[in-house]
Amino acid sequence: MSKLKQKLKKVVVSLSKKSPFFRKVVRTINRSLKALYYDFYFLRYKVDDKVVLFESFGGRNYTCSPKALYEKMITMEEFQDYTFVWAFQNIAKHEVAPFKNLILVTSKKKDYYKYCAKAKYWIVNSIMPEYVRKKKKQIYVQCWHGTPLKRLRYDIKVSGSVLNSIDEIKKRNDIDAKRFDYFISPSRYASKVFTSAFNLKALHKKNIIIEEGYPRNDFLFHKSPKEIEDIKKKLGIPKGKKAIFYLPTFRDDQHASGVGYTYQLAIDFDHLRKAIGQDYVILFSPHYFVSNQIDLAKYKGFIIDVAHYDEINELYLASDIIMTDYSSVFFDYANLKRPMIFYMYDYQNYKSNLRDFYISLDELPGPITKNQKELEKAILNIDKEFKKYTKKYEQFNQKFNYLDDGEASLRVIKIIFKDVVK
Repeated sequence: MSKLKQKLKKVVVSLSKKSPFFRKVVRTINRSLKALYYDFYFLRYKVDDKVVLFESFGGRNYTCSPKALYEKMITMEEFQDYTFVWAFQNIAKHEVAPFKNLILVTSKKKDYYKYCAKAKYWIVNSIMPEYVRKKKKQIYVQCWHGTPLKRLRYDIKVSGSVLNSIDEIKKRNDIDAKRFDYFISPSRYASKVFTSAFNLKALHKKNIIIEEGYPRNDFLFHKSPKEIEDIKKKLGIPKGKKAIFYLPTFRDDQHASGVGYTYQLAIDFDHLRKAIGQDYVILFSPHYFVSNQIDLAKYKGFIIDVAHYDEINELYLASDIIMTDYSSVFFDYANLKRPMIFYMYDYQNYKSNLRDFYISLDELPGPITKNQKELEKAILNIDKEFKKYTKKYEQFNQKFNYLDDGEASLRVIKIIFKDVVK
């Protein structure tokens, strides 16, 4: 991006924060122009019943349920004459499992739009571009990317977002959700939340839920101890040390013009290294929305930067403890029945001014810490802490993960491709 474009973008974003009216005008113009551009592809290409488009986190990663479904499908006889298309922001960064009819395209570029118009199936885990129109014959599979802890879309009652009012969030949801044909859910709890949050009942989409477990969690059930050791070596986790996987989420109110969502480090890594560095390393991964760079160079040997690591399941398997604030990652991690710690240093502000939560904190199967002292104490006493949560952990998995068994991908594929897979 040129310097002039960067300056212009900063000005537009800054004005958008201050004026909802200006933001609405800019977005309407931008969406209309892009829709006009996409219509060229929409009209030019016919739908091909044997083309499937996959995308994860807007092209940022090769992971999650789209990956799980793809890697299952390429092993099945029924799909050997299909064409599978993966979309990435940077193709060179990703190693996609090979398939004879695999095509890689750059997200939001010409070939991407071509296959959006041509593919019979869109299998994604985040929002599709608003201006990409769906044809009647096309099938949009929304995998989503986690069991919800914090409120989503229509369920947000208070919004501290600097770039989206509640009404804007709802409008964007409806543009996206009207196109859904299937929505993958891991549990009864999640199905209820998704129906409410995505306004599915009002949009006459209540019956699109596929409640069969999360395909992405199949990975956790099929790796041997040897494979897990290989993952640890690849990550550079020293022998004899345990790993803590730390995943703080983004804050809707932390945004810098021309940069994107930022992250204000709320943990003293220097002090943490003194307290636990002899026994632990940290696998650190801020939310994918976060654009600013956090300098970790001085923590070499203690902190391993995994922000751009594609497969989060490998990080789950390589870690001994997971630590987060409000990210939903702990739902998936609970399948491993390993310790988890919650570092909710700004809990009251987050609950009251940003998102609020769907479940009571009493259901969480791990200690909730509010400051660094409590956090360090929980880590140092993790064996004792973990035993305290044995019953709660079991109840947690019975409510949220009872369908995860390593075979969810096949069950989901049989529903989506019911005319293909018998």
